[in-house]
Parts: sequence; structure tokens; C-alpha cells
Amino acid sequence: MFDEDVPTVPLISILYREHAKYLNEKVKDENLSFGLYPLLINIYHNEGIIQEQLAQNFHLNESTITRNLKKLEGKGFIERIPYKRTKIIKLTDKGKKTVLKVMDYDEKWDEKIIEIIGEKDYKKFISTLKKISEELI
Repeated sequence: MFDEDVPTVPLISILYREHAKYLNEKVKDENLSFGLYPLLINIYHNEGIIQEQLAQNFHLNESTITRNLKKLEGKGFIERIPYKRTKIIKLTDKGKKTVLKVMDYDEKWDEKIIEIIGEKDYKKFISTLKKISEELI
């Protein structure tokens, strides 16, 4: 299907888009776009995180994070609590319910990949992706 010399970017892009389609279909009733899922998950794992730390975690500028947090807040997934010169981010009950669904679907996505390449290759694949990501940032 692909040429032998296909660069990595198109392949990564295909995986990214297919994952986005998969998740968007699974949670279409939640009124949530794919780009916001990682923020919800990060907030879930770091309850009470501040906006600046989210920006650092995602290697994004604070204005992008602020814009996305406003979207999440407007949809009722999070609340931003003023604290000194920043805002603490917490999930609402709706946000917690949704993030658990998303994480469950992410797990099912990974299970699909394991079915395709096997457990051993999956672990190597994840390890390799982490290594590349760590080196590039």
C-alpha cells in the first residue's frame, strides 16, 4: 500500500487522523472536539493544575491553552478558579465522566493496535515513540 521509502510524517499523520475519527465517533454526543481530549486527560491526572503548567506540558503558548480552556469551561467540562495571578483548573462532574470515557476508548484503541502488531512490538513501538518525542522536545 505504501512505498518503501515513505517518510515517517505521512504515516504518523494517518495514525493521528484515524485516532481522531475513532474518538470523535465514540464521544460525538459529548460536544467535544478531538483537540481538547488531551487537555481533559492532563487535567484529570493533575487536578488543580495551573494554566501555565498546562502550556508547558503541551509545549504550547499560554494564549492557545487559555482559548482551549475557555472552550472546555463553556461546555461545562472544567472550572477555572482564580488563584493569585493565575487560575487553577479543575474538572466538573461532567468533565470527569467524559474523561473516563475518553480514556476507556483510548485503551480500546491501543488494544486494536496490539491486535495488529502484537504485545511485544507494541511495547517497542511506544518506547520508540517516547524516545523520539523526548529527543525532539
